[in-house]
Amino acid sequence: QVQLVESGGGLVQRGGSLRLSCAASGDIFSINAMGWYRQAPGKQRELVAGITSGGSTNYADSVKGRFTISREDAKNTVYLQMNNLKPEDTAVYYCNADLVAAMNGDYYGMDVWGKGTLVTVSS
Repeated sequence: QVQLVESGGGLVQRGGSLRLSCAASGDIFSINAMGWYRQAPGKQRELVAGITSGGSTNYADSVKGRFTISREDAKNTVYLQMNNLKPEDTAVYYCNADLVAAMNGDYYGMDVWGKGTLVTVSS
């Protein structure tokens, strides 16, 4: 089994900062891309930031210059540093990983999601 566990969400005032973490665990052979998505009430889930195994990153236009994604491969962990938060950043933030699992001598490509962590930005 493979799972992703997010942490670091919470309540913060406008202009504040939060750092989200997402740790992958289980029968992992390798992790390709990892990313953060968010879903606000009444809206569709959207990509916030992504990072490849080579370290290339991409960001939603709405968070460029404020959010930074990074990964620590030794810990199978991805981070999202969020600065200058705005009320419109309020959402449940989900971690996603495109990885290869190794089980019983076989390898399986998997797309795995965490359960999400709530970020609330007050005005």
